[in-house]
Amino acid sequence: MADAPLMVVDAAGVVTGWSRAAERRFGPATADALGLRVMDVLAGDTTRGDGGDGAPAGLRLEPLAGAGWAVWAAGGSPGPGKGDDAVGKALLDVMFTQARVRVHVLDPGLRLLRISDPSADVDADENGRLRGRPFRDVCAFEEPERVEAFVREVLRTGVPGIERPFRARPGDVPGGRRTLALTAFRLQEGHGARQSDDGRVLGVAVSVVDVSEQVRRLVRDKALDAVRDSVGRTLDVDATCRDLVDALVPGYADVGVVEIVDFVLRGETPEPGPLAVDVPLRRAAYGGSNQAAHPVGDVRAVLPGTPYQRALSDLRIRVLPLKDAPWADEDAARVGSIRKIGAHTLLLAPLTLRGAVLGLISLYRCGDSEPFTEEDVPVASAIASRAALGIDNARRYVHEYTIASALQRRLLPQRPVPQPAVETDHLLLPGGDAGNWFDTIALSGARTALVIGEVATGGIHAATTMGQLRTVVHTLATLDLEPDELLARLYDTAARLAQERAQLPQSDPLHQEPLGATCAYAVYDPFTETCTVVSAGHPAPLVVEPDGAAYVVGLPVGPPLGTAEHAPVAAVSFSLREGSLLVLHSNALRGHAQPSSGALRQALMPTDRPMRDLCDSIAYALPDSPDLHGSALLLARTHAMPEDRYGAWELPYDKTAPATARRLTSKRLADWHLEGDTGDATELIVSELVTNAVRYGRPPVELRLILDRGLTCEIRDGSTTAPYMKYAGAVDEGGRGLFIISQLASLWGTRYAAEGKTVWSEQTLPRADGEA
Repeated sequence: MADAPLMVVDAAGVVTGWSRAAERRFGPATADALGLRVMDVLAGDTTRGDGGDGAPAGLRLEPLAGAGWAVWAAGGSPGPGKGDDAVGKALLDVMFTQARVRVHVLDPGLRLLRISDPSADVDADENGRLRGRPFRDVCAFEEPERVEAFVREVLRTGVPGIERPFRARPGDVPGGRRTLALTAFRLQEGHGARQSDDGRVLGVAVSVVDVSEQVRRLVRDKALDAVRDSVGRTLDVDATCRDLVDALVPGYADVGVVEIVDFVLRGETPEPGPLAVDVPLRRAAYGGSNQAAHPVGDVRAVLPGTPYQRALSDLRIRVLPLKDAPWADEDAARVGSIRKIGAHTLLLAPLTLRGAVLGLISLYRCGDSEPFTEEDVPVASAIASRAALGIDNARRYVHEYTIASALQRRLLPQRPVPQPAVETDHLLLPGGDAGNWFDTIALSGARTALVIGEVATGGIHAATTMGQLRTVVHTLATLDLEPDELLARLYDTAARLAQERAQLPQSDPLHQEPLGATCAYAVYDPFTETCTVVSAGHPAPLVVEPDGAAYVVGLPVGPPLGTAEHAPVAAVSFSLREGSLLVLHSNALRGHAQPSSGALRQALMPTDRPMRDLCDSIAYALPDSPDLHGSALLLARTHAMPEDRYGAWELPYDKTAPATARRLTSKRLADWHLEGDTGDATELIVSELVTNAVRYGRPPVELRLILDRGLTCEIRDGSTTAPYMKYAGAVDEGGRGLFIISQLASLWGTRYAAEGKTVWSEQTLPRADGEA
């Protein structure tokens, strides 16, 4: 050992080798010196001066290829030639007695020649016992063929193999496996870092390092990274739970189960822990085996006396061995499933957020997988925290979505309202935000208004805006405005609502959401069989005629509602054949409403089926695409006004007109079996309206009686002068006409057209016996 170096220093300046000569010179024993910084060691050297190479006197540094430095006493430093052999011998001696890795020297047949012991001097008995044995048997590798192939490749090519991991089974760790990192170098006669090809191959040196703990840390880190990357990307509680199981199984656990408190899945606020025993949990996700105790979707309370209930009670993460579980009798179904999958360890992590309990994660390791240990508890805590945050975000979205959907449902018509000459029905696709709305409004003169709209944003604010716009349209429709005039006033109202939003404080979330909406408004007149449509940023309706011919209405579309400026938008009128289908739809269905290739036209053939069947056919024909979720469709089949439901006459423009009108009215009411009080009131209303038309209007004067939702009386004349109701004095002989009408009729009003005006009244008909 006279030629041995005093110590070996790695590239970072840390002592990795220490000889007895170093103990005599510097003082510390080998066990104390390993791991010290070399500068701290040299500071205790009693020799002063510089020995060259920047080292203290009496010392010399020799570089080691890729391994740092060897520190020699000045007199024992080797020279070229034979000295190199001395260096190699000394370095090999240090590596075999003091290095921190286990080195195996193999002959070309991969049989063991020598083995190092990193903790003490070489064990002669161990070397003698293992000498000559195949390397594959020394470490009990799981896949010895792969290990031999790796070492033989190094032996054949001379290219070192660095830190290649292989699995080995230890005999003293049940259910666990070790990971060994192998580094192999070919041993060959010759000198230098690159040995000559003609040098005799002596064998191979293989260092073996147990990296099991590093691999375990890597597995834990990968599991945590997978959860961070994949969990919380969706606002769906079930999907979040499935993402959690997919992130953990099979990389981190063999079987994974996520159970969520049932009312949390419905969006309700979770209760603070501990969780009561009788609170049911729903199995939201399961993965890793087909031997589940309960299927996904199963709802049941956690049984008392089990670790699952304890975890939900004290909200602590626990690692449990499953052999001879003392709680087996309390939950026989789970224990039976555990035995079937061969699970040996359970990791339980309650899902909590701000003290509230959301659910429970159960992770199992089975077979020869390494058991969970207390080292997994911090990782499980981070995983549960991340998952709980994602689940709670999804729960909050479900909560808001449920409120918005309920609000939208209450704002939309619940069932089709019977109309005298129009059959209507609607289709609202499930899912999506609460931004689509539609309506059917009964107008005077047996006309029907069809409305469909869409709010740009979603959630509660969208439902609120939808309700505001729907109310405005209803109010304007009762004023008997023409469609283009109604849309102009709707623009004004939306602009005021948008201005109110802009004036909110910047901290208000609604301030950041500009109002944006679209709307299409159509009015169908069964007497002329024409439809008038106007649009504010909404797609034009599709028309499908009884013979299957289809076309999209050529409609000038105005800007969406809520824009700062808008120009007048013209309405378009077009005729509809008897039995034609008018389809008003959301923006998302625009591509499916093409006359030639769209799904709507094919789904509506034949057109004479019941309206509910037509809507169902459309729902079946449309793809289940997220883009279509929440879309709305309003379907109307138009007819002419039945001749037995109305009467129309032109009256003389003279004093005989009221009497003529009363006679015609009396006869038609008798045909409809509406004599009595209803007939008397109707004749008085007709008399007053005709008298006003003759006295204040211009010819022609026409009378029309309509029997639909109620009894409607209409008097049209050529004047556009607006009538108004006034209260006559006690001695006045006139001026009570419209006041009398307002007392006898439930509704009355005036609508205008280019050729004059129509004053109308509507009476509620008495219910027949037994009618609800």
